[in-house]
Amino acid sequence: MIEQVFAGIAFVVCALLLARLLVGERRRRRIDAAALRRFAAWRRRALALWGWRTSRREARRVAEEAIRRARERGRRGNGDDDGEWDGNVYKPKSFRGPRKPH
Repeated sequence: MIEQVFAGIAFVVCALLLARLLVGERRRRRIDAAALRRFAAWRRRALALWGWRTSRREARRVAEEAIRRARERGRRGNGDDDGEWDGNVYKPKSFRGPRKPH
C-alpha cells in the first residue's frame, strides 16, 4: 500500500517536471516564480506556527519585566525624574515639555 502511494507521488512529480519542460521559457519563469512565492508563504506560516508559543512567552516575560521596573522606579522616587502615578500609569516629569509663556 505505502509503495503504491510513493509510486503515485513520484509519477505526479515526474509528470509535472515533464510538463514544465514542455512549456516555453517565459511561462516556465512565471510558473517557477509563482511556485517560489507559494513555497515562501507556506514556509513563513509554518515557522510562525512553530514559534508562536515561544514568542508569546517571551513577550509576556518582557512586559512583566518592564512593569516591574516601572513600579520599582515609581516606588523609590529618589531620582531626578520623579513622576506621579495615575492609577497604574506612571507619568515621569521628563515627559512634560517646557511650558509656553503666555
